[in-house]
This record gives sequence, C-alpha cells and structure tokens, in this order.
Amino acid sequence: MNTDILLKRRSIRKYKDTPVPAELLDKVLEAGMYAPTGMNRQTPVMVAVTNKEIRDLLERENARAMGDETKKPFYGAPAVIVVFYDPTVYTSFEDGCLVMGNLLNGAYAAGLGSCWIHRAKDVFETETGKMLMRKWGIPENYIGVGNCILGFSDESPEPRPRKEGYVIKID
Repeated sequence: MNTDILLKRRSIRKYKDTPVPAELLDKVLEAGMYAPTGMNRQTPVMVAVTNKEIRDLLERENARAMGDETKKPFYGAPAVIVVFYDPTVYTSFEDGCLVMGNLLNGAYAAGLGSCWIHRAKDVFETETGKMLMRKWGIPENYIGVGNCILGFSDESPEPRPRKEGYVIKID
C-alpha cells in the first residue's frame, strides 16, 4: 500500500509568490469533489479564490475574527478554497471536513503546499462574509467549515513525532 501522500503531507505556513496554475487548482478541487459524503449527498460547496483582492479581503476578515488584525493567517498563500456546509443535513459538517482533508491531500499530490485555516464560520457570519456568500450564490444558511490555503511551498517542515497512545488496538 502506498501511503506516501498521507504520511508526507505537512501544513505549510510559508509560500512562494507564484500563482497556482489553473490546472493544478482544478486537480485539487477534483480531489475535494471526490471526498466521501453521507448517502452521497455531496452537500458541501467549495469556493476557489485566486483573485488577490478577494483573497486579501478574506485574510483580513480572518485576522479580524482571530482578534488580531495585524496577523496574516493565510501566510502568503496565493489561493484559498473555502468549504461550506449545509446545517440542515445531518452529516454535512463531517462531509465538509472530509472535503477539507481531500483538498489538503490533493494539494500535496499536485505538488502544492496547503494548510487548514479555521475561522471560516466566524468570517461568514459577518456582514462582509454574508455579502460574499450572496455574491457567490451560497445559500444564506450555509456555514463555513474551513479555508484551505494553497500555493507552492517555501519550506519543508519535518514531521513531528506521533503521540503516545494515539492508537489503541483491541484484539
């Protein structure tokens, strides 16, 4: 079994200025589209943002939600994929989390760095966030799961040791 992608992927927090080519972004989005979802409902929605103005606006709103507007929570990544879920569907939040996982692994498989950035829920509860959702055609009741930032990595972090007791086997 080849698990290299799963074992070698790391959260990247330093990116090159190089834009993400459309064909690589499409590969990452395809990985997200093939995440398992409860009863194959495919309820999560992904919004891919490569427009610098919108990306910067999302980062500012994320920093504001973090409580420190001086921070740069997207670490210079030139692209972000926001994942939303439908709270009326029982498994939708978990489905959105699986989409995020596939996006992160898909980015690594495509030769890109990525990182899950929280506070999407908070950002899209603001007036700015709601305005963006309306502009993008996202139903108003949908909630942000997370932000998958993407770009070409400018670092190579080493894996951290796995914690004691992470796995319990029952024979």
